[in-house]
Amino acid sequence: MMKKKECPSCAMEIEADLKICPICQYEFPRYAASMRWTAILLVVVLLVIWLMSVLN
Repeated sequence: MMKKKECPSCAMEIEADLKICPICQYEFPRYAASMRWTAILLVVVLLVIWLMSVLN
């Protein structure tokens, strides 16, 4: 059984590996999952730097 995802534009269930919805032509973002982890790491590093500056 193929994994499914919901199109945010038309709410249809489509195959998870599709990049464009075949119903409404919505184009899913092309960023990688690693980009999310990079953003989280950046926020954590900035938070640590900020805390170090406040505590000194």
